Amino acid sequence: MAFLSDTLARVKPSQTIAVTNKARELAATGRDVIGLGAGEPDFDTPQNIKDAAKRAIDEGRTKYTAVDGIPELKKAICAKFKRENGLDYTPAQVSVGTGGKQILYNALMATLNPGDEVIIPAPYWVSYPDMVLLAGGTPVPVAAGIETGFKLTPAQLEAAITPKTKWFIFNSPSNPTGAGYTRDELKALTDVLMRHPQVWIMSDDMYEHLVFDDFEFTSPAQVEPGLYDRTLTCNGVSKAYAMTGWRIGYCAGPVELIKAMGTIQSQSTSNPCSVSQYAALEGLTGPQDFLATNRALFQRRRDLVVGMLNEAKGIVCPNPEGAFYVYPDISACIGKTSAGGATISDDEAFATALLEETGVAVVFGAAFGLSPNFRISYATSDEQLREACARIQSFCAGLS
Repeated sequence: MAFLSDTLARVKPSQTIAVTNKARELAATGRDVIGLGAGEPDFDTPQNIKDAAKRAIDEGRTKYTAVDGIPELKKAICAKFKRENGLDYTPAQVSVGTGGKQILYNALMATLNPGDEVIIPAPYWVSYPDMVLLAGGTPVPVAAGIETGFKLTPAQLEAAITPKTKWFIFNSPSNPTGAGYTRDELKALTDVLMRHPQVWIMSDDMYEHLVFDDFEFTSPAQVEPGLYDRTLTCNGVSKAYAMTGWRIGYCAGPVELIKAMGTIQSQSTSNPCSVSQYAALEGLTGPQDFLATNRALFQRRRDLVVGMLNEAKGIVCPNPEGAFYVYPDISACIGKTSAGGATISDDEAFATALLEETGVAVVFGAAFGLSPNFRISYATSDEQLREACARIQSFCAGLS
């Protein structure tokens, strides 16, 4: 009898975490490494949020809470959805989990049966397919390449839907590309979904506040109210509020689904950290002025990175609408040899050689389901980004 579960063979560890760990290991040996793999802001959680957490500790708010969130936080989440997205939810329709990842995982675990299909536009966040597999479902990646701005077309969505399709996972702005769907582009997708009542929509809005230029963020149930009853709108405080380590994600959707997710959570982690919940409450209800400041900071970094990468030989880097990632195409680099003698057979080989020869850590495109590309997280200092991009330029210039 095998000791490890057969289910484990269906999934693989997160490549973004693996790259970050590799960069840390090399740095620990004394190497000059610039890690561009981690998707988290490089600045600290706002002071008012940290102060709220300290007050919660001092006031003894350190006991178990309701499994899927304290009432005050659920009420604040309802107010957020109404204020920012025009969506009406009651606290009974809200679930709070230990990070955005748990929210998505709970929903999939609560709904998927063997044979159920989940449509996932590629490139995708590395965890989507593996969470579907862990829940017993079948991921159906649909490639949305650089020719469509890394956005799924209505025709592609229509062609991917079958009688077995249960979920469509939607992420805008996207991790890993930063691509954001305009209202019209999203409406075209929701028009397709309206024709298929068996398909539920999981909208991952984690990068909602990180949009640039004149881009307007919209969410599926906001654009098409007819999908309200089969949409799970997911979000969290990790990215916009610089609270990655606090581990608070949340969602809103039909009561039946929220109850089922609560059952899953009650038998796994139970409640999210009590102190983190009070910190998130302050985040959602306190001053919001820093959001615009941080957004401008990220837009400046985006412009820096896109500009420098497009000056690198063999790289084409689209200009993303949001998040803090770029996903450059390296088709012209494949098949060449690096100055250090490495054969660039694919994007993983590119990323490996780049790290070994220049000390710049990026995540290769195959991890996100679309090659040949790599992902850079520009959630680090301008100085680090400028140096990293200069090293990438030098690396590409040395390919022959």
